[in-house]
Amino acid sequence: MSRDFLVIDPEEGFEVLRALASEARVKILKLLHGKQGMNVNDIAAALQLPQSTVSSNIQMLEDAGLIRTQSQRAKKGNQKICQSTFDQVLFMFKEDTESLKANTIEVAMPLGLYTSCDVSAPCGLCSSEGIIGLLDVPNAFLEPERMHAGLIWFTRGYLEYQFPNNSILANRRIEALEFSLELSSEVPGTAADWPSDITLSVNGMEIGTWTSPGDFGDKRGVYTPTWWKLKGSQYGMLKSWRVARDGTYVDGMKISPVTLKDLELESHHSVRLRIEVKKDAKHRGGLNVFGRGFGNYDQDIVMRLEVANA
Repeated sequence: MSRDFLVIDPEEGFEVLRALASEARVKILKLLHGKQGMNVNDIAAALQLPQSTVSSNIQMLEDAGLIRTQSQRAKKGNQKICQSTFDQVLFMFKEDTESLKANTIEVAMPLGLYTSCDVSAPCGLCSSEGIIGLLDVPNAFLEPERMHAGLIWFTRGYLEYQFPNNSILANRRIEALEFSLELSSEVPGTAADWPSDITLSVNGMEIGTWTSPGDFGDKRGVYTPTWWKLKGSQYGMLKSWRVARDGTYVDGMKISPVTLKDLELESHHSVRLRIEVKKDAKHRGGLNVFGRGFGNYDQDIVMRLEVANA
């Protein structure tokens, strides 16, 4: 399952503890979990609480960093859109936290640092400042400015990234491999019902396919810049591919029999990740990849290697 988590030392995280010490605030977090965002009125209606109560509790959760909010235009004035920040909140004493970090090797790869690509139009790249190169021209994917990309989209084809296999340098055995990234389908404009089969491969081996339900544009992404057109793709879904000793999982659901042993990572000094919409896919609905400065999650493509104790 997704590992977008917050680790808190109970001896230090008093603000988070205070924020969670309320039945109403816990219900708000539970309601927001897994959703793309809700406004204060919708939360109040769902929980049958006064709007003033919800507003004050939202403020406390936001101050503690447990949710993030964004002001959006509504029919009458502005509305505050709320979204949970973390999938899990873990309480660990300092020695346990240090042990968790010690057993995880994490590398964040900026969107534009792909080492290989082959895409078809419609396609394009942009940074948080503007469009990179020319729209719908695959050769624009070779522009040096791609290093600053925060959003990449194409119809069919692939991007490939090369991550360092730092487990070899650390002389640690890999127990699990995980990739976390924000994705959606791609259609000119947007369409919530626009499925696309997105396949991930590691070192040339397909680990599994996830079908994105659509291209989301019902509201601006939490981090999507204001210059980006509202009729364009706004955000995706944060997906976690995890390869363990018994198979491959997406958000905790087993999707393929490919195991860690099949990847033979110990014999490779790098981990090559390919993100692809295949030509023969059943649903060829394109691909959006969101990075820092775009979408609902301000993150790069993250690889985590869970390793055995030293």
